[in-house]
Amino acid sequence: MSKIIIIDYNLGNLFSVQHACTSLGLDVKVSQDPIEIKNAEAIILPGVGAFNEAMINLEKLNLIEPIKDHINNNKPFFGICLGLQLLFTESEEFGNRKGLNIIEGKVVRFPKEIEGNKLIVPQIGWNTISPKDSKGFKDSPLEGIKDNEFVYFVHSYFVAPENEEDILTYTNYEGHRYCSSVRKNNIFATQFHPEKSGKEGLKIYKNWAKQNNLI
Repeated sequence: MSKIIIIDYNLGNLFSVQHACTSLGLDVKVSQDPIEIKNAEAIILPGVGAFNEAMINLEKLNLIEPIKDHINNNKPFFGICLGLQLLFTESEEFGNRKGLNIIEGKVVRFPKEIEGNKLIVPQIGWNTISPKDSKGFKDSPLEGIKDNEFVYFVHSYFVAPENEEDILTYTNYEGHRYCSSVRKNNIFATQFHPEKSGKEGLKIYKNWAKQNNLI
């Protein structure tokens, strides 16, 4: 079995994530088999789309328990975009919907305006990430990525963790500062898409794999 399973729950940019991983020589497979996911050395949960639909799909495919077991067993987990948001307690998208509740906090929508200026939502395109504190990106999959590096975003909602220690990076979108990635124990997850972020994005995948002895 492949070391890394990319979870297919019928909502995600699976090909681009798989292509990024294979270009680095990582041993990956796309799967929606609960047993393969539970037994994987590491899992990647990508995603593009609606939070509510994603949770329904995960439930129908019996993937919630394998994901939680994997994380509880301290195995490496990498979430991308919607795959980050699903980790949280709940989302306000289309009314409140419970998430996996692995990280405490909510998924909330960008405000309609900032200081009287209308905010264009979704945010689509390149924006920068900056570290939460003076420690920078040291000892994380972002190590070697410079402060204010540009990465690629596509989203209307963002995560608001209850515990600041779970936050790895912040991003400023038209004057609104929000959490753009998290790091908690064996969990690393980004709101941005590393697989669409050029060579620096590939470096993030490689760092994550190396730091978890997957390459």
